[in-house]
Amino acid sequence: MNIADEIERLHQLNRSGALSDEEFSRAKERLLTSMDSKDSGASSNAIGTNPLHRLRRSKDDQWLGGVCAGLAKFTETETWVWRMLWLLSVVCAGFGVLAYLLAWIFIPLED
Repeated sequence: MNIADEIERLHQLNRSGALSDEEFSRAKERLLTSMDSKDSGASSNAIGTNPLHRLRRSKDDQWLGGVCAGLAKFTETETWVWRMLWLLSVVCAGFGVLAYLLAWIFIPLED
């Protein structure tokens, strides 16, 4: 059940007289607070947030643009794995250079 359904259920209880206005307000606040605490984790997908917003190029661990190190942090893998994947995509498929340049342009640098 999502948050909108929960709030609607509380509202119906309030209208039916099962909850007073004060109880409704407290229950709604508790519900919103509990949903915020659930959504504040590293892999959250809260309303209005996107996990891709955590994706950043690295300033510290970079050979060219920091794309591989940023992807490694984002996916919680080793940097060398991403570097090998980019190298294989350049050598085998040939699209790796273009993909890396696009990632370099569109993935923001970490603060």
